[in-house]
Amino acid sequence: MTRPATRTPAARTPAARTPTGVRPYPELGDGSGQDDVDVDVDAHDRGLLHDLSVLAAHRAALVAAPLRLDRRRLLAILGGAGAGLVLAACGSSSSSASGSSTTAGGVTTSSALGGSTSTTATGSSVATTEAIPEETAGPFPADGTNGPDVLTESGIVRSDIRTSFGDHSGTAEGLPLGVDLTVVHAGDGSPFPGAALYLWHADKDGRYSLYTAADQNYLRGVQEAGADGAMAFTTVFPGCYDGRWPHMHFEVFPSLDQATSAGSRLVTSQLALPEDLCSEVYDGTAGYETSVDNLTRTSLAGDMVFRDGVDLQLPTVSGTPEGDDLRIALTIAVNG
Repeated sequence: MTRPATRTPAARTPAARTPTGVRPYPELGDGSGQDDVDVDVDAHDRGLLHDLSVLAAHRAALVAAPLRLDRRRLLAILGGAGAGLVLAACGSSSSSASGSSTTAGGVTTSSALGGSTSTTATGSSVATTEAIPEETAGPFPADGTNGPDVLTESGIVRSDIRTSFGDHSGTAEGLPLGVDLTVVHAGDGSPFPGAALYLWHADKDGRYSLYTAADQNYLRGVQEAGADGAMAFTTVFPGCYDGRWPHMHFEVFPSLDQATSAGSRLVTSQLALPEDLCSEVYDGTAGYETSVDNLTRTSLAGDMVFRDGVDLQLPTVSGTPEGDDLRIALTIAVNG
């Protein structure tokens, strides 16, 4: 009797796996360098029920462990478990007993871990209880970490930072801009009186004093927070230089003494200037012609610092460039 031919099974291509010792989601962890959550990269193919169970496990681990969860880690967890599933399960981005929604720049995000929000005078809601993310100080901080140290110089504590001081002289040209900053404690949003903030940024031509404008020390200054955590600076609108979105740098210190001795910082971060405002200023103000072209070659979504989100770093705007009363405002929550 003739035996049926033996069928050879089709070759299966083994699924690519993460090499041993390489974490697929390095953003997850407790900040100490130790891994808190073990993620299987093959889990993305196992269906809705599996993804929901993974998300539940992550949340249970976060509740049980003394983990400080910042924006980047939350986004990493939501992305790893399937952000689309989370949104579908929630049904909407409105606040509930177990979560809250935040809005900035017309984009709404939700926090699965709860927390309060506050509404500004312009109607945009921003989470003022979540710590602002740590960002690079860049190559021109003048805080003693890369060359000059302006923080220890007499005259650095001032509200109007448009002029140079000490051994330098000169005034930065550009559209006048008021900057209102409020420092609060992360977690409960209470004011942080006595905190000090060092602010610096580029001039209208994209130059930084003490570096690319080496004969000046303008557009740098320190202020101490009042009883309500608030402080104000008078400056000029910074230009847009090639390769970066228009921004300002700042460092927060626990006290004025710590700031003026270049002591321990609570956080180093940046604020992003709103796109519509940048376009309006650059298009309508003499002296910003180079910024008009540079702005067309960059975006918030592609910026090296802001591409992971600017919900905590985008200020509100009041006044107009034409009215000479332009101001931006930002609440900065810090740990400490």
